[in-house]
Amino acid sequence: MNATQQPRPARLTVGVVGAGRVGPALAAALQLAGHRPVAVSGVSDASRRRAAALLPDVPLVPPAQVLALADLVLLTVPDDALPGLVEGLAATGAVRPGQLLVHTSGRYGTAVLDPARRAGALPLALHPAMTFTGTAVDVQRLAGCSFGVTAPEELRLAAEALVIEMGGEPEWIAEEARPLYHAALALGANHLVTLVAQAMELLRKAGVEHPDRMLGPLLGAALDNALRSGDAALTGPVARGDAGTVAAHVAELRKHAPGTVAGYLAMARTTADRALAHGLLKPELAEDLLGVLAETGDGAAAPGGPDPDGQGPEDPHGSQGGDR
Repeated sequence: MNATQQPRPARLTVGVVGAGRVGPALAAALQLAGHRPVAVSGVSDASRRRAAALLPDVPLVPPAQVLALADLVLLTVPDDALPGLVEGLAATGAVRPGQLLVHTSGRYGTAVLDPARRAGALPLALHPAMTFTGTAVDVQRLAGCSFGVTAPEELRLAAEALVIEMGGEPEWIAEEARPLYHAALALGANHLVTLVAQAMELLRKAGVEHPDRMLGPLLGAALDNALRSGDAALTGPVARGDAGTVAAHVAELRKHAPGTVAGYLAMARTTADRALAHGLLKPELAEDLLGVLAETGDGAAAPGGPDPDGQGPEDPHGSQGGDR
């Protein structure tokens, strides 16, 4: 059975626990598909404003009351808050047998919902691979958005059907692969934002009045080429083995933006490794280049691999406060 042949779920009452950037948008998408949002909980003033904008006339109530009113409950809180929330809801008897309990964390599969499952809930993990703004534009962006889906086999068709109703494309992710899946998305999306923001700051320092206009066509083409061709799309001084150019870059960054040196070197080392492995960087040119890249931001020899700050992956949703 292909995606277009999935059975439509019965019309459900929908609740949201955590009115951050994600929950109200998903509930609004489900409402467009014919389901009925009936309750939402939120912590911050910003969360309450988002709920009012995307789910007008839906009452704001405590989390336990959301579960009391809804057949399908979206748990859209930050990753670190999710286990405690589930345990608390189960321990207080808020979970009802037969209730669909859906979380949207990329990090977790359905095991994190085990306390609720033991209370009779039906666990689903539906993670939209999309960044969210907390506005109505998010509902439109769900069209064609991939969702990482993890569910018990007997609930797989229901999970995939819900994703399709929200306009998304289901992609099955095994329970044990969820952390790797989420790390990949964070590496691509969150770190891309950091790189683009740094590039715009450097261009401003170089006197470019509209760095966004300059970068837009270049980065759009680079992204398109990378998605189409992978490593074959690599270009620039590292892939060419232009050690002198790279050394000049590092010198300028140390002078004008020292905070960017570690990231530049880390990405350049990784780029050089991949260019070598794919035959783009000629071995005879690599020695001088790797010599330049063997330095850290303070000029000392690098002690290890290209992870200068040891930072872990960030949340691609850009969660804030107590709600996702």
